[in-house]
Amino acid sequence: MRIRFSAQVAFLLPALLLAGCEGAKAAPKPAPTRLVPASLVPYQPPSEAAIPNDERGKTIRYGRLLITQTGVHAKAYVGNALSCSNCHLDAGRKQKAAPYVGVYAAFPQYRSRSARVDTLEDRINDCFLRSENGTALPYNSPEMRAIVTYMAWLSQGVPAGRLVEGHGFVKMTPPRAPDKAKGRQIYASTCAVCHGPEGQGQVNFPPLWGPRSFNIGAGMARLNTAASFIKWNMPLNQGGTLSDEQAFDVAAFVLAHPRPDYAAKKADWPKGDKPKDTPY
Repeated sequence: MRIRFSAQVAFLLPALLLAGCEGAKAAPKPAPTRLVPASLVPYQPPSEAAIPNDERGKTIRYGRLLITQTGVHAKAYVGNALSCSNCHLDAGRKQKAAPYVGVYAAFPQYRSRSARVDTLEDRINDCFLRSENGTALPYNSPEMRAIVTYMAWLSQGVPAGRLVEGHGFVKMTPPRAPDKAKGRQIYASTCAVCHGPEGQGQVNFPPLWGPRSFNIGAGMARLNTAASFIKWNMPLNQGGTLSDEQAFDVAAFVLAHPRPDYAAKKADWPKGDKPKDTPY
């Protein structure tokens, strides 16, 4: 008599036999999904003139407006005076300022802060909850659809799972203990003209502390991240003019001021691998 196996049984049979073997070891847990850092993709954002003149192009342009004028076009979800482009400069096109170029290809991605594989929508809402000190966008909302479409357009041509040169923020660690007193002096002479003497912000320049700024759960509330952003992007259009020490001094001064809390921070880094520069 000939026995015939279905495709499902044929697939499961080796695993069942192995499981029944005496002394068989449990299968190892799969490693977290990681991006492939080798052979970085060249940084080549598309020209804005290349946005198509169709319905997709209309959505791309709306996504760009949401990034550059977040409090205007996503007012219901924003709880402070910041726009996404205050950190992701040039509407997410500037290197060393966490550009969006290639970000669409980088997700889904394992993130240690949540200890799970997050989607791009998860990551966008992280920014609304933390950097915007607001509320999450509904996944099927026009706003979420437009932002994802804009990021996808900026990322066209980048293979899935690959990193683009100049992605994220440049990793930095303080060369010495930051000096908040020196940071205060640098802030007064270099930063206050745009951000205000009390960090309150002005037209086109965001508040750096206080109730209208990013909350304690935002990435920019971490010392190393803030110092990297300052080092390579501040003063505006003069990035790289401050030394590493000066950047850390200014970051320490700015982050020493009060800002909104983030109640959900207690769920961050559940595996206990919280970075040392986290302020909570």
